[in-house]
Amino acid sequence: MQVRTKAIVLSSLKYGDTSLIVRAYTESDGLKAYLLKGILASRKGKLKTAYFQPLSQLELVAVHKNKGTLEQIREARVDFPYSTLQTDITKNAITLFLAEMLSNCIREEQADPALFSYLQTALQWLDTHDKIANFHLYFLLSLTRFLGCYPDLSNQDAAYFDLSEGQFTEVPSAENVISGDELHQFRKLLGTTFDVVHLIKMSKVQRQKLLQIIVEYFELHLHGFRKPRSLAVLNEVFN
Repeated sequence: MQVRTKAIVLSSLKYGDTSLIVRAYTESDGLKAYLLKGILASRKGKLKTAYFQPLSQLELVAVHKNKGTLEQIREARVDFPYSTLQTDITKNAITLFLAEMLSNCIREEQADPALFSYLQTALQWLDTHDKIANFHLYFLLSLTRFLGCYPDLSNQDAAYFDLSEGQFTEVPSAENVISGDELHQFRKLLGTTFDVVHLIKMSKVQRQKLLQIIVEYFELHLHGFRKPRSLAVLNEVFN
Protein backbone atom coordinates (compact mmCIF):
# COMPACT_ATOMS: atom_id res chain seq x y z
CA MET A 1 0.00 0.00 0.00
CA GLN A 2 1.40 3.38 -0.99
CA VAL A 3 1.21 6.05 1.71
CA ARG A 4 2.20 9.68 2.02
CA THR A 5 3.32 10.42 5.55
CA LYS A 6 5.47 12.64 7.67
CA ALA A 7 8.35 10.87 9.40
CA ILE A 8 11.17 11.49 11.87
CA VAL A 9 14.41 9.62 11.20
CA LEU A 10 15.72 7.66 14.18
CA SER A 11 18.73 5.91 12.67
CA SER A 12 20.55 5.08 9.43
CA LEU A 13 22.73 2.00 9.07
CA LYS A 14 24.93 1.20 6.09
CA TYR A 15 23.88 -2.04 4.40
CA GLY A 16 26.36 -3.54 1.97
CA ASP A 17 28.44 -1.06 -0.04
CA THR A 18 25.71 1.14 -1.45
CA SER A 19 22.52 0.85 0.60
CA LEU A 20 21.04 2.10 3.88
CA ILE A 21 18.58 0.68 6.35
CA VAL A 22 16.65 3.60 7.83
CA ARG A 23 14.43 3.38 10.90
CA ALA A 24 11.89 6.18 11.17
CA TYR A 25 8.90 7.05 13.28
CA THR A 26 6.04 7.78 10.90
CA GLU A 27 2.85 9.70 11.50
CA SER A 28 0.80 7.13 9.59
CA ASP A 29 2.12 3.81 10.94
CA GLY A 30 4.47 4.35 13.87
CA LEU A 31 7.92 2.76 13.70
CA LYS A 32 9.04 1.62 10.25
CA ALA A 33 12.29 0.27 8.79
CA TYR A 34 13.17 0.98 5.15
CA LEU A 35 15.75 -0.44 2.75
CA LEU A 36 17.16 2.29 0.52
CA LYS A 37 18.90 0.32 -2.22
CA GLY A 38 21.86 1.96 -3.94
CA ILE A 39 21.38 5.35 -2.29
CA LEU A 40 25.08 5.69 -1.45
CA ALA A 41 26.10 5.11 -5.08
CA SER A 42 23.55 7.31 -6.82
CA ARG A 43 23.88 11.08 -7.14
CA LYS A 44 20.90 11.58 -9.42
CA GLY A 45 18.20 9.59 -7.61
CA LYS A 46 15.17 11.06 -5.87
CA LEU A 47 16.53 10.05 -2.46
CA LYS A 48 19.50 11.93 -0.99
CA THR A 49 21.67 10.50 1.79
CA ALA A 50 21.61 13.89 3.54
CA TYR A 51 17.86 13.57 4.12
CA PHE A 52 18.35 10.68 6.53
CA GLN A 53 20.33 12.33 9.33
CA PRO A 54 19.22 11.58 12.92
CA LEU A 55 15.90 13.26 13.78
CA SER A 56 15.43 14.77 10.31
CA GLN A 57 11.78 15.63 9.69
CA LEU A 58 10.66 14.35 6.31
CA GLU A 59 7.62 13.84 4.16
CA LEU A 60 7.70 10.43 2.49
CA VAL A 61 5.91 8.61 -0.26
CA ALA A 62 6.45 5.01 0.81
CA VAL A 63 5.21 1.49 0.20
CA HIS A 64 4.10 -0.15 3.45
CA LYS A 65 3.39 -3.88 3.16
CA ASN A 66 3.01 -4.11 6.94
CA LYS A 67 4.39 -7.64 7.10
CA GLY A 68 7.31 -6.95 9.44
CA THR A 69 9.76 -6.73 6.54
CA LEU A 70 11.82 -3.80 5.29
CA GLU A 71 9.63 -1.25 3.51
CA GLN A 72 10.40 1.00 0.52
CA ILE A 73 10.62 4.77 0.13
CA ARG A 74 9.76 6.11 -3.32
CA GLU A 75 10.08 9.81 -2.63
CA ALA A 76 11.34 11.97 0.23
CA ARG A 77 11.56 15.66 0.93
CA VAL A 78 12.55 17.66 3.98
CA ASP A 79 9.41 18.72 5.83
CA PHE A 80 11.12 21.04 8.32
CA PRO A 81 14.62 22.26 7.39
CA TYR A 82 16.70 22.58 10.56
CA SER A 83 18.77 25.74 10.95
CA THR A 84 20.98 24.74 13.89
CA LEU A 85 20.40 21.11 14.95
CA GLN A 86 23.14 19.62 12.80
CA THR A 87 25.61 22.51 12.91
CA ASP A 88 25.62 23.64 16.55
CA ILE A 89 27.97 21.31 18.51
CA THR A 90 25.81 21.14 21.64
CA LYS A 91 22.55 20.69 19.74
CA ASN A 92 24.13 18.04 17.53
CA ALA A 93 25.24 16.06 20.60
CA ILE A 94 21.71 16.35 22.05
CA THR A 95 20.26 15.24 18.70
CA LEU A 96 22.43 12.12 18.48
CA PHE A 97 21.68 11.22 22.10
CA LEU A 98 17.91 11.69 21.76
CA ALA A 99 17.85 9.76 18.48
CA GLU A 100 19.51 6.82 20.24
CA MET A 101 17.14 7.10 23.21
CA LEU A 102 14.11 7.14 20.90
CA SER A 103 15.47 4.17 18.93
CA ASN A 104 15.79 2.24 22.17
CA CYS A 105 12.33 3.00 23.56
CA ILE A 106 9.92 3.33 20.61
CA ARG A 107 8.91 -0.11 19.39
CA GLU A 108 5.28 0.19 18.28
CA GLU A 109 4.34 -0.29 14.62
CA GLN A 110 1.11 1.62 14.98
CA ALA A 111 0.18 5.26 14.66
CA ASP A 112 0.29 7.49 17.72
CA PRO A 113 -0.58 11.00 16.50
CA ALA A 114 -0.01 12.56 19.94
CA LEU A 115 3.51 11.13 20.24
CA PHE A 116 4.39 12.15 16.69
CA SER A 117 3.14 15.68 17.29
CA TYR A 118 5.14 15.89 20.52
CA LEU A 119 8.39 14.81 18.83
CA GLN A 120 7.82 17.12 15.88
CA THR A 121 7.06 20.17 18.03
CA ALA A 122 9.82 19.56 20.60
CA LEU A 123 12.53 19.13 17.96
CA GLN A 124 11.43 22.27 16.14
CA TRP A 125 11.59 24.11 19.47
CA LEU A 126 15.15 22.88 20.03
CA ASP A 127 16.18 24.04 16.57
CA THR A 128 14.81 27.56 17.05
CA HIS A 129 15.92 28.33 20.62
CA ASP A 130 19.31 29.01 22.19
CA LYS A 131 18.82 28.37 25.92
CA ILE A 132 18.81 24.58 25.82
CA ALA A 133 20.99 23.29 28.68
CA ASN A 134 18.12 21.40 30.35
CA PHE A 135 16.13 20.61 27.20
CA HIS A 136 17.05 16.92 27.00
CA LEU A 137 16.10 16.33 30.64
CA TYR A 138 12.63 17.77 30.25
CA PHE A 139 12.20 16.17 26.81
CA LEU A 140 12.82 12.69 28.22
CA LEU A 141 10.61 13.13 31.28
CA SER A 142 7.78 14.42 29.08
CA LEU A 143 8.32 11.53 26.67
CA THR A 144 7.36 9.07 29.41
CA ARG A 145 3.77 10.37 29.16
CA PHE A 146 3.53 8.66 25.77
CA LEU A 147 5.36 5.53 26.88
CA GLY A 148 2.94 4.82 29.72
CA CYS A 149 5.32 5.42 32.62
CA TYR A 150 5.03 9.12 33.52
CA PRO A 151 5.70 9.67 37.25
CA ASP A 152 2.68 9.66 39.54
CA LEU A 153 2.42 13.28 40.71
CA SER A 154 0.27 12.61 43.76
CA ASN A 155 2.01 13.03 47.12
CA GLN A 156 4.65 15.31 45.55
CA ASP A 157 5.71 16.70 48.91
CA ALA A 158 6.96 13.29 50.09
CA ALA A 159 10.61 12.96 51.04
CA TYR A 160 11.49 10.35 48.42
CA PHE A 161 10.77 9.33 44.84
CA ASP A 162 10.82 5.61 44.12
CA LEU A 163 12.15 5.14 40.57
CA SER A 164 10.97 1.52 40.38
CA GLU A 165 7.40 2.37 41.39
CA GLY A 166 7.31 5.73 39.61
CA GLN A 167 5.84 7.54 42.60
CA PHE A 168 6.63 9.79 45.54
CA THR A 169 6.75 8.12 48.92
CA GLU A 170 7.51 8.73 52.59
CA VAL A 171 8.83 5.19 53.02
CA PRO A 172 11.92 4.49 50.90
CA SER A 173 12.60 1.05 49.50
CA ALA A 174 16.07 -0.45 49.67
CA GLU A 175 17.21 0.83 46.25
CA ASN A 176 16.30 2.99 43.23
CA VAL A 177 15.18 5.91 45.40
CA ILE A 178 16.14 9.58 45.11
CA SER A 179 15.93 12.25 47.78
CA GLY A 180 17.47 15.55 48.85
CA ASP A 181 18.94 17.79 46.14
CA GLU A 182 18.35 15.20 43.40
CA LEU A 183 14.66 15.00 44.31
CA HIS A 184 14.44 18.81 44.47
CA GLN A 185 15.75 19.17 40.90
CA PHE A 186 13.63 16.25 39.67
CA ARG A 187 10.50 17.85 41.14
CA LYS A 188 11.33 21.16 39.41
CA LEU A 189 11.58 19.42 36.03
CA LEU A 190 8.16 17.85 36.49
CA GLY A 191 6.61 21.27 36.99
CA THR A 192 8.10 23.23 34.10
CA THR A 193 7.76 23.79 30.33
CA PHE A 194 10.20 23.98 27.42
CA ASP A 195 10.05 27.78 27.45
CA VAL A 196 11.26 28.15 31.04
CA VAL A 197 13.17 24.92 31.73
CA HIS A 198 16.45 26.81 31.22
CA LEU A 199 15.65 28.85 34.33
CA ILE A 200 16.24 25.78 36.52
CA LYS A 201 19.77 26.38 37.76
CA MET A 202 22.03 23.32 37.86
CA SER A 203 25.73 22.68 38.01
CA LYS A 204 27.19 20.35 35.38
CA VAL A 205 27.48 17.65 38.06
CA GLN A 206 23.80 18.04 39.02
CA ARG A 207 22.75 17.94 35.35
CA GLN A 208 24.76 14.79 34.70
CA LYS A 209 23.38 13.11 37.81
CA LEU A 210 19.80 13.97 36.90
CA LEU A 211 20.30 12.64 33.39
CA GLN A 212 21.70 9.43 34.87
CA ILE A 213 18.59 9.15 37.06
CA ILE A 214 16.25 9.65 34.09
CA VAL A 215 18.08 7.06 31.98
CA GLU A 216 17.85 4.66 34.93
CA TYR A 217 14.11 5.37 35.10
CA PHE A 218 13.81 4.33 31.44
CA GLU A 219 15.79 1.16 32.14
CA LEU A 220 13.48 0.25 35.01
CA HIS A 221 10.23 0.82 33.13
CA LEU A 222 10.87 -0.11 29.49
CA HIS A 223 11.52 -3.76 28.71
CA GLY A 224 14.65 -4.30 26.65
CA PHE A 225 15.82 -0.68 26.93
CA ARG A 226 19.59 -0.26 26.50
CA LYS A 227 21.62 2.60 27.95
CA PRO A 228 22.68 4.78 24.98
CA ARG A 229 26.35 4.78 24.00
CA SER A 230 26.13 8.48 23.13
CA LEU A 231 25.48 9.36 26.80
CA ALA A 232 29.22 9.76 27.44
CA VAL A 233 29.58 12.07 24.44
CA LEU A 234 26.71 14.26 25.65
CA ASN A 235 28.22 14.54 29.12
CA GLU A 236 31.55 15.51 27.59
CA VAL A 237 29.93 18.28 25.52
CA PHE A 238 28.18 19.73 28.58
CA ASN A 239 31.47 19.74 30.45
